Amino acid sequence: MKNSNGERNSRMNSEEKVRLQKYMAYCGVASRRHCEELIRAGKVKVNGKVITEMGVLVSDKDRIEVNGIPIKKEESKIYIMLNKPTSYVTTVMDPEGRRTVLDLIEGVEERIYPVGRLDYDTSGLLILTNDGEFAYKSTHPGNEITKTYRAEVEGRPTEDSLNILRAGVEIDGRPTSPAEVEIIKEKDNSTVLEVIIHEGRNRQVRRMFEAIGHRVLKLKRTAVGNLRLGNLKIGRWRYLTPEEVNLALGRKK
Repeated sequence: MKNSNGERNSRMNSEEKVRLQKYMAYCGVASRRHCEELIRAGKVKVNGKVITEMGVLVSDKDRIEVNGIPIKKEESKIYIMLNKPTSYVTTVMDPEGRRTVLDLIEGVEERIYPVGRLDYDTSGLLILTNDGEFAYKSTHPGNEITKTYRAEVEGRPTEDSLNILRAGVEIDGRPTSPAEVEIIKEKDNSTVLEVIIHEGRNRQVRRMFEAIGHRVLKLKRTAVGNLRLGNLKIGRWRYLTPEEVNLALGRKK
């Protein structure tokens, strides 16, 4: 598999020194943020020495181990779209023994990991990759990549309540960024809405609606950036095209 510009990944050469967490992400260990967590937890060694601080520079000449396993750069970058079902955790492994999204991916030899998270009870579009730079760009708050959800909530929110979400509602002592919220359908005892945000706080959409008094009954992510889930069936996955990788980063065709 080739990367998004149709060429083999050649960002780094064997002499180039980069920060340890960035090198780990290039190797397909995890997103850069999660790599930093692994370093702080003392799970990374460089040339036999445990590293727990940020800022260490490494190259291909260094021996780097994560949880005792040597790592190396992934030459082939892959990008996968999964329609995540509920009751799966969005991690590589789960200490509680629950099913993870990787249990749904078969026949992929590269070590991949999910980009961002979808809650255990949330379904929909999830991207998995071994490209740390892509994961960094698509999850960094400064890039403001939009995420589109379809939410079914209890009751019927008023326009005044929805305007609170559109302006930004307070969660954990600070307001969310303004959201786009539109009613799609009203049922007898619930309402279906489309919600577009560009943050990634824990259980954010659910907590936004809780803040205005409406519990979320169902939640599905339908798009990341300009990449839409389309008709991919629940629990199924497919590779992304180079054009779709750009769409996921919010770029137009």
